[in-house]
Amino acid sequence: MKNYTIGIDFGTLSGRALLVDASDGREVATAVHDYADGVIDRHLPGGRTLLPPNWALQNPADYLEVLRVTIPELLRASGVDPSLIKGVGIDFTACTFMPARRDGTPLCMLPRWADQPHAWPKLWKHHASQPQADQVNAVARERGEPWLPLYGGKISSEWSVPKMLQVLQEAPEVYAAAERFMEAGDWVVWQLTGREVRSACFAGYKCILTDAGFPGADYFAALDPRFADVVDTRLTRDFRQLGELAGPLSERAAALTGLLPGTAVAVANVDAHVTVPAVKVTGSRRMVAIMGTSTCHMLIGDRLEAVEGMCGVVHGGIVPGVYGYEAGQSCVGDGLGWFVEHAVPESYHRAARAAGLGIHEHLERESAKQRPGEHGLVALDWLNGNRSTLVDTDLSGMLLGVTLATRAPDIYRALIEATAFGTRTIIEAFERKGVPVDEYVAAGGLPQKNALLRQIYADVLGKPVRLAGSAQAPALGSAIYAAVAAGLYPDIHAAAERMGHIRPEAILPIPANQAIYDRLYDDYRRLYDYFGRGENDAMKRLKAMRSHAA
Repeated sequence: MKNYTIGIDFGTLSGRALLVDASDGREVATAVHDYADGVIDRHLPGGRTLLPPNWALQNPADYLEVLRVTIPELLRASGVDPSLIKGVGIDFTACTFMPARRDGTPLCMLPRWADQPHAWPKLWKHHASQPQADQVNAVARERGEPWLPLYGGKISSEWSVPKMLQVLQEAPEVYAAAERFMEAGDWVVWQLTGREVRSACFAGYKCILTDAGFPGADYFAALDPRFADVVDTRLTRDFRQLGELAGPLSERAAALTGLLPGTAVAVANVDAHVTVPAVKVTGSRRMVAIMGTSTCHMLIGDRLEAVEGMCGVVHGGIVPGVYGYEAGQSCVGDGLGWFVEHAVPESYHRAARAAGLGIHEHLERESAKQRPGEHGLVALDWLNGNRSTLVDTDLSGMLLGVTLATRAPDIYRALIEATAFGTRTIIEAFERKGVPVDEYVAAGGLPQKNALLRQIYADVLGKPVRLAGSAQAPALGSAIYAAVAAGLYPDIHAAAERMGHIRPEAILPIPANQAIYDRLYDDYRRLYDYFGRGENDAMKRLKAMRSHAA
């Protein structure tokens, strides 16, 4: 009798469920459901309430629809009896944070709060809490808070404390009504089990929970006296570790999904972190990058180091017993998508259609005809701010070297190169602190589809690039953790070895290309330091003008 597990990956635009053979990680069936409301960044559903710039919300009803639609589809497509499905694991974008009542009801689902933007879950890329992030960091520096270096010296506006503080300061009535603030991933586990179980992984990376606990109440009071008791009144001090059992599937969730009551449900995980064991990485010196709209960089280390601009470091945050480091870039695939949607002439779209190609594939092929540096461009990859190492969402992108001879494939290639240069700055920050990176393992749809991107990354980084063996690595990782929570494996190391997949071949740097990119990277770093670290605030002034006009 075979045993199976299900992993569900809640992404930015959709949820993907994967049914996996727990003996070897074979992917049996998959199902995808697009969120009806997607990213809510212009107006609330219904259109009556407009949103200011830099907002990004979601509808928790979409998360429930993923469960209702995808799991029954897995059962229909596979023919697997629900009695053979031993566990369910989920991963989620983070920090996607929501206010709720004590019983788990999201405030936005209550008629009283449906038209109040602050009552809705704030998606990871909600950047309107940058003023609160600046306050969080300034007060921490003034007080000499010991936890700040563990988050790269800055807390991002994408994390939970700035988002909660924004609710308190801009909508105190919503804050008062919120008896819980929680990660969307933890909320989905609550809907599956009927139990409020919080993940230590989410809290460690996104909510300033360190080995010493949360910051003291005096720190939160220094941010705002009304914020002093936020941990004990709206969060919790009780957390479960990755791979632990959150609880059995409830009767209600069984009716929703078609699974059997009592099926093991694993503690929730972050979408990037859960991918690491999915590519058989459970040790140090190999960076795992989950590349999609943005990129998250995951790295395991044997010792604790304070690395500039990292998102966080948590003991046991990726796999138990070792330190898990996180860094990231806020705009990777999103930047290419923006360029294609808003700046590529129709003639390229027509040519792509005539060749039977998608526009991205067509631009990739045209860009690949060039030698490195041939386009004469250098770009900054900050179209959605800089997450690591500058941790500043007010920064914006730039393209240097444009002439009347510049064409769309030139810019497309320059944007890919800029993201590779950004990754190199992150790797160098880790290596300066003695956290080595010997190999770059790429997961996600972007590197799977784009051969030019893979080679550019190998050349820019000067390191071998390998690909995940699954196109659905986060969902596979969640299924692997589900197997551990169900007791099918003793630990994540054993489960990853049997169920994880990585392609055997490596993309190696081309020495001639590498030499050219080393020179171009020097130019990139000069721009990086001048606009990101220097006294020049032109980018922030221009962004402020756009926000004011909007």
